[in-house]
Amino acid sequence: MSRKIIVITGASNGIGKFLFNKYVDDGELVFGTFNSKKPKVQQAENLSKVDVTDYKQVESWVKSICHKAEKLILINCVGVNYNSYAHNSNIKEWIHVINVNLIGIFNVIHAFLPKMRLEEYGRIINCSSVVAQMPVPGTSAYASSKSGLNGLCKSIASENAKKGITINNLNLGYHNIGMIKQVPEKYQKILKQKIPSGQFGDP
Repeated sequence: MSRKIIVITGASNGIGKFLFNKYVDDGELVFGTFNSKKPKVQQAENLSKVDVTDYKQVESWVKSICHKAEKLILINCVGVNYNSYAHNSNIKEWIHVINVNLIGIFNVIHAFLPKMRLEEYGRIINCSSVVAQMPVPGTSAYASSKSGLNGLCKSIASENAKKGITINNLNLGYHNIGMIKQVPEKYQKILKQKIPSGQFGDP
């Protein structure tokens, strides 16, 4: 029987942490990354401090776990946000969002793909956002990163389909977890008015 592992980037907060705990509870072997504070979770020994914008760090981490499985399922939850109107944006902060949410995720996928192609199996799931398709003031950096992720996903899918590798983006809406805490209360009210149920999702 082939060994399977689930790998989750951004497993220290929000949906990433939620999924890490859920899969551990389901008895799965799970590995994950964090970049600041290591969370208190089961299988905490399988969490590694990794800056996804640093390819050498990513490559080293991937090599340390690839030999432990023949079937890899990669879930990219890593992400940061920066709320600012475009004309007032801090350029460094704006670029940082692109570096983490788009380039960082590409770094991780790039490092895992050779193993997946060799095994002719791979599942890649990226947590994207509805913000890439809808106008939300102050989200130019975040929306750009997620729009780029959509193009990246389609291209990689076409390159690897014949190798038994699939890649999909989940364009998530707003949930009562993670980044929503960074959205000012007045904007949260506006967002809820656009949701039929009038409330944010349950993770």
